[in-house]
Amino acid sequence: MTTTCPKCRFENPDDTNFCGKCATPLPAALGKTHEALTKTIGEIGRDLSNGTLIAAKYRILAKLGAGGMGEVYRAEDLSLNRQVAIKVLPDVFAKDQERLARFQREAKVLAALNHPNIAAIHGVEEADGKRFLILELVEGESLKTRLDRGNLAIEDSLEVCRQIAEGLEGAHEKSIIHRDLKPGNIMVTSDGKIKILDFGLAKAFSAETTAMDIISSPTITADMTKPGILLGTAAYMSPEQARSRAVDKKTDIWAFGCILFECLSGRRAFEGETITETLATILKGDPPWDLLPENTPSRVKELLRRCLRKDPSERLHDVADARIEIADVIAQPQISELHLARPAHRGLFIAALIVTLLIVAIGASLLTWKLKTVASQPIVRTAIDISEGMQLTRGTMGPTFPEVALSHDGKFLVYSASLNGSV
Repeated sequence: MTTTCPKCRFENPDDTNFCGKCATPLPAALGKTHEALTKTIGEIGRDLSNGTLIAAKYRILAKLGAGGMGEVYRAEDLSLNRQVAIKVLPDVFAKDQERLARFQREAKVLAALNHPNIAAIHGVEEADGKRFLILELVEGESLKTRLDRGNLAIEDSLEVCRQIAEGLEGAHEKSIIHRDLKPGNIMVTSDGKIKILDFGLAKAFSAETTAMDIISSPTITADMTKPGILLGTAAYMSPEQARSRAVDKKTDIWAFGCILFECLSGRRAFEGETITETLATILKGDPPWDLLPENTPSRVKELLRRCLRKDPSERLHDVADARIEIADVIAQPQISELHLARPAHRGLFIAALIVTLLIVAIGASLLTWKLKTVASQPIVRTAIDISEGMQLTRGTMGPTFPEVALSHDGKFLVYSASLNGSV
């Protein structure tokens, strides 16, 4: 079965929400919009007030935010005297079996991950009619907040993305994909440590084959009416996600490439004023490569192109390869590409190079002139007769004076000789 695009008449598979040729929303997708939004904008439920005690050992300290899988709070674990993050499943969602299953899957997925670049799960609790996760509390700021202030230096971009690649590699080794990787799901601690958050959208490769639905995406929350919320999520979707196709770890590699591009340039690799325009750019457009810093290493540019190939079969196959490539660039930066290519260093380098070349040129000219001068002088041969009985001697001038001496210009020759001891 196929669906005809109302704009370009291209025949698309009936399970596709957007045209594969022009990215126009298909009638089937448009028909889902009202139902999906009604389902996801429902009332979240009453916030937990500060001081609320959960399961007799977790005291709520402050609300941190809300995501597609629930509200997140800072809390104190009274039994272990530490602060944790608590993700609470909203009451209205607890009645939805699909959302409840997704929440339970998130707990299992996170429990299977143990990596320094992935926020850890400490436990799963159920109390007072609520289900919630006890998570590692990551202090710092999100990468999104940092990028809102502008792009990172090349060295910082590479280090941040090296750690992201390490975290993804650890998850992919357990056949787990994130599927919603974006700067808002990445925390940067005060000491520069990267922590990837919210693997609630992840899925095991063998456990699920259904694709993400852009319209009813789990990342859409009750806050989605705020400008840019859903648009920001769409900007990091892979082409196969935008087409509602099955996804695998190469979807994370695409999102990784988008994040690396944004770290370097300060701009999203794919963006538009509307979700449709953003998806159209993802499906048919190219990143604005000219926005990358001039001194971006060529190996990094090539890595970006391999991560952002639209055909998954031609995309970089393993995020470990990206991690290795970035680590190599960090360890052995090209002088002309990374360090001396900075504007301040470039001027000094060029000046030193010019001076060196001038010195070499002048030295070569002087040597050539001297050789020519010497070569132009005629060879003079002469013979000096010494009277019979005379003998060359240093005479009375002392031992430091030679018997024979030649003037500097080669025109005069003097000698000292004696006859019967007289000089």
